[in-house]
Amino acid sequence: MTLKSSLLFARSLIFPKAEKKSSARKSLFGALICIGLSIVPLIVVISVTNGMINGMTERIIGLSSSHIQAYVASNCLEVKTEANYKAFAEEFKNYPGVTETYPEIGITGLAAGKTIRTGIQIRALEGDIFSRNHYFQELFDVVEGSLEEYSRTSLLEEGAKTEKLAVVGQKVAETLDLHAGDTFRIITTKTTNGKVSPKLSNFKVAAIVTSGYQELDALWVFIPLETAYSSISLSNASYTVMIETEDAFSPELVRSQRELQKKFSRLANFYRWNQVHAGEFENFSSTKVMLVFIMMLIVLVASINVSSAIIMLVMERKKEIAILKSIGASPAGITLSFLITGMACGFGGVLIGLPIGLICSVNASKIVQFVEKIVNLIAKAGYLLKGIPATEITAIKLMDPAYYLQEIPVDIPFGQLFLIVGATILLSLIVSIIPSVRAGREKPLDILRKS
Repeated sequence: MTLKSSLLFARSLIFPKAEKKSSARKSLFGALICIGLSIVPLIVVISVTNGMINGMTERIIGLSSSHIQAYVASNCLEVKTEANYKAFAEEFKNYPGVTETYPEIGITGLAAGKTIRTGIQIRALEGDIFSRNHYFQELFDVVEGSLEEYSRTSLLEEGAKTEKLAVVGQKVAETLDLHAGDTFRIITTKTTNGKVSPKLSNFKVAAIVTSGYQELDALWVFIPLETAYSSISLSNASYTVMIETEDAFSPELVRSQRELQKKFSRLANFYRWNQVHAGEFENFSSTKVMLVFIMMLIVLVASINVSSAIIMLVMERKKEIAILKSIGASPAGITLSFLITGMACGFGGVLIGLPIGLICSVNASKIVQFVEKIVNLIAKAGYLLKGIPATEITAIKLMDPAYYLQEIPVDIPFGQLFLIVGATILLSLIVSIIPSVRAGREKPLDILRKS
């Protein structure tokens, strides 16, 4: 039996000429639909998780640690004054790969609004950080106010500065009910003669910003570096320098880190971004692997339907198999025809699932918002039936911005999509092997006697 003959028989199995009811064909079509529907969530999960992880990674690298982070000793002379600290950070630019440095002072404190207080993480950076650092410029969105006045603070003469400005994260602003132009107090601690006492400083909200990743910026309050030295207690401050290189993912990053550590080991320790945030990135990777694994199990279960459909097709076409074998068809040729039929079923499922999955991925945000509305309507109806007042009902968030990005980004990995297509067709082939081999081993005399 030639390859052409096997292909022709496979075509007759998939598209029979005789118009008659066939349970096997219905089963084959059902298996095709199941495979298509199982591919859709797999594509959506991969596209959304890739977008989420890439978006979170970009914000963690650009806004938190930069490519390399230097932890400077708090008792060295290099951090005693603003000028010394800036000069010390500038020295890092003399080493291979380093393109920019941003000295920072981190202080844990309290922020007090009109009626409430909340813990904050004060980040003292140079006033022009939001215009000079491209990550800050691109990844922060201004919710209220303007960054222009804040950015000019580092350029003003000492006598021209009338009030202390701060840029507040959106979550802190919501907690304290702050708006652009409002005044709030920052409370830090200072140690005098072994006694700890609070130090209060009044700040005006220049702008309210968000990075779109609330878990990262929920406690951030930015103040100019010079203000930290002049108005904030630095008793419990930590000194770090954000070091930017040409590429955060370059193998040369390790070389830059080693060179800096070798030269400045007495004053600072240097860590790459994937060392500073190792826990977060391991969590991202394990979550993605688990989700993809679960979705692939769904595809596997759907593919098993192909095996059932092939078994039914073999039972339905026994007479044709017997006739073909009695006129010279080989067992291998019959087996190949049914294998081709199984692969065609998997390929058809891919043709259905792939475009639907891509459309759903691109519109993931709209789909989640629509589902949220339906869920909230059902939940609200249930609460009202129980007698719970509408004012006490809290909206359900499927993608809580406290843990995810506020906007669902989509990153379609075409390389992984090709793997999904190949894996689906391969699974369809594998599950078709046993029933196809049995079809090739059918004995024509036994079939014809029983018929």
